[in-house]
Amino acid sequence: MNIATSHHHVQRRQPARGQRLLALREAVLTDWEHRVRASVQGADQLLTPILINTLPAFFDNLAEALTPGYPRQNAASNSNVPAVHGNERARMTNYGPEQVIQEYQIFRDCFADAAREAGIALRRNDWRIINASIDTGIRESIREFTAMHEGFQRRIAAGLSHDMRNPLSVIITAAQMLQRFPERANVSGLGQKILEHGHRLDTMIEELLDTLSYQQGQRLPLALSQFDILPLVQAICAQVNELVSLPHGDKCRVSGVSVTGWWCENSVRRALENLLNNAVKYGDDDPITVHVEATHGRMIITVHNTGSPITPDKTPRIFEYLRRENHGPTPGWGIGLPYVQNVAESHGGSVAVDSAPETGTTFIFDIPVDCRPFVTPPP
Repeated sequence: MNIATSHHHVQRRQPARGQRLLALREAVLTDWEHRVRASVQGADQLLTPILINTLPAFFDNLAEALTPGYPRQNAASNSNVPAVHGNERARMTNYGPEQVIQEYQIFRDCFADAAREAGIALRRNDWRIINASIDTGIRESIREFTAMHEGFQRRIAAGLSHDMRNPLSVIITAAQMLQRFPERANVSGLGQKILEHGHRLDTMIEELLDTLSYQQGQRLPLALSQFDILPLVQAICAQVNELVSLPHGDKCRVSGVSVTGWWCENSVRRALENLLNNAVKYGDDDPITVHVEATHGRMIITVHNTGSPITPDKTPRIFEYLRRENHGPTPGWGIGLPYVQNVAESHGGSVAVDSAPETGTTFIFDIPVDCRPFVTPPP
């Protein structure tokens, strides 16, 4: 039985030519898969269900369009199958536009060869329909493919721009100290902070340029190294304490143990900065507590704050991209938490949240101590 939505209602009424065309589907798709794997870059790495994609439905639509009396002008008319094809190629493969186009061109050749071997003559009007189907399919697939990648690139750019505000805040604060209190300021220390965070901004810009060329859009490209996570957590908390002060003691307080493992330092740093910025933004005037521990090969960092909890109806949505929550003094950007989730999942771990009025809000960043078996090296 064929695939398209209404096909099973009309198949019994198909003229003999339509039935013969539909009978070619398996031969066409088998030949198409073989040729695509042999000639389209990256196709040989895809599992068959991902590679075949929406091609069966496209084939059925084309067979209907070639059937006299059937109300379909070409394989793309009254259907978003080509757009879905492009969407999946953007989400599920490393393809570029050239590979998407090449797939459709190979499909045309396979269809023509199968029809010839079956003794089905393709007349001039048939070729008009076939070419219109392929051309329209290419246009709609590439339009959706491009839109998906442009959207991904905008999200990455927004995320990195959002994170650039952290070192920029330190630079501005240090510069203001130098300007307002030149005789009392620790010039060497403040200069070192400006230099350090200026380098961090430069690194982020490089990451932006690199990431915009990263086409897969699923997991982050990670550069793993071995280091102790506790000094990194302490440094990030110290950065918060420089910007936010309490009358009695530090705003951010660290506990726990040293844990040495294999992680991507840049992405973990930015993830933790986002968690702490959220804790400052949505918490009350009590301290933020950060705890580091390891158990059964997992490294766990918890970030806890008191104040307004995340309501149960919002909890399932807080990791959605561009989800803005306005329960704090500053509207949420909807960028930070999805990035934190992506960092955790790209390391083979996860991030969870526990929030209630009685206990406050705790984010749990939980990843393997040695992430190397779970991480694909950066391209």
